Amino acid sequence: MGYKILIVDDSNIVRKVLMKSLRLAGLDVERILEAENGQSALDLLLNEQVDLIFLDINMPVMNGMEFMERLRKDPGNVATPVIVISTEGSRERKDTLFEREIRAYLRKPVTPEILNETVLHVLGGIEQ
Repeated sequence: MGYKILIVDDSNIVRKVLMKSLRLAGLDVERILEAENGQSALDLLLNEQVDLIFLDINMPVMNGMEFMERLRKDPGNVATPVIVISTEGSRERKDTLFEREIRAYLRKPVTPEILNETVLHVLGGIEQ
């Protein structure tokens, strides 16, 4: 059984590129879900359980910071692993996100090799 992954990014192009990169990374991916902002992602998570979330920070409606705050208050998703992928790299923003228990922070663009290494590290290196 492969990984079920949610990609949260307001750019359709970025979501498609990340989907392709995940498939090229050689990971056992069963299904990839998409959301264009934090609110859409939270709505999706009401009916879907995922193994991992890739999250952008700067999005309309609900940004990544707000999403993390709300996600960690949800008993069903309090431990869901989140990897932030963003162009922003301010130390303060990263520190705040790690306080909200993200598992990794990657700068865009990312390669399939970096995705493979990061996903396996975050999910314990155990293929499902």
